[in-house]
Amino acid sequence: MTLDCPVPHGESERLLLGHGAGGRLTAELLNALVLPLVADYTGGPLEDAASVPAQPHLMMSTDAFVVSPLTFPGGDIGSLAVHGTVNDLAMRGALPLALSCAVIAEEGLPLDELRAALTSLGKAARAVPVPVVTGDTKVVGRGAADKLFLITTGIGNRIPGLTPSVARARPGDAILLSGPIGLHGTAVLSTREGLGFASDIASDSRPLHHLVEALGRYGPAVHTLRDPTRGGLAAALNEIARDSAASIEIDESALPIPEPVAAACDLLGLDPLTVANEGCLVAFVAPSTADDALSALRDRPEGASATLIGRVTDGPPGRVTLRTLVGARRVVDMPLGEQLPRIC
Repeated sequence: MTLDCPVPHGESERLLLGHGAGGRLTAELLNALVLPLVADYTGGPLEDAASVPAQPHLMMSTDAFVVSPLTFPGGDIGSLAVHGTVNDLAMRGALPLALSCAVIAEEGLPLDELRAALTSLGKAARAVPVPVVTGDTKVVGRGAADKLFLITTGIGNRIPGLTPSVARARPGDAILLSGPIGLHGTAVLSTREGLGFASDIASDSRPLHHLVEALGRYGPAVHTLRDPTRGGLAAALNEIARDSAASIEIDESALPIPEPVAAACDLLGLDPLTVANEGCLVAFVAPSTADDALSALRDRPEGASATLIGRVTDGPPGRVTLRTLVGARRVVDMPLGEQLPRIC
């Protein structure tokens, strides 16, 4: 009697939540699978929005919103879908012209919840203002979509003379942050898990195009704009450091972290630098323009608490360093994945 050894069973690779979180796993998925299959990508920075071929003044961006729960202090999936796409256009120096919206809803979703989300989306779009000009609606089976997903695409017109890019940060640049960090992620997590922080923390979700418009007068001196959403400020700064081959140093004492956010992060073991935001931007500007650009941000309500948080230095390219409260320095790494999944 002979025993044949069975063919070894090779388990195929599978997606993880972290692959969609904006950190290192996302970059690996994009570079190894997504981009080679769907785009004529030859390398270079991955921006928040891209120029339309043959129409370089037009910028285009698309995003999917899968936040859970659908409603949270300071916002909901509807307003978030508008703000997120408007802000992605703004980070390339563009003002929004039009949006599309696709709705993927799960069978059994109460119509009142769908009505509330779309009412909020429409209200947010009118407040920008930007028209929603086209879209699509699909209903899938129970359990296939976790209530409601929204996908928005935006097209915008670039402000003349403004050409920000994650690849344009330069040594000496001042790094400006337009507002507090950590509010959105902790607000959503608190609501989702019933942690009790909801009375003290609300999402910062809001459009940022007026802040960018205020910076438009400084034109080429505005080198880089980024809104630190998934992966938080840590991911945004690491992307800029990588794509600009720059060394970035920020000052812990200058970071605007609200006390309730700091307390929540301490309790949960989270790093505020990696918590998602939806209503602030980071700007890299030429040192000669720093004071004027900071004043321009502070003149807008959404930038009233803008502050200088650091500089681009002559250190090792691609590195982000934090100068701590005690004067030491530590490296701020790119997050592996999202500490808080389903956040936007």
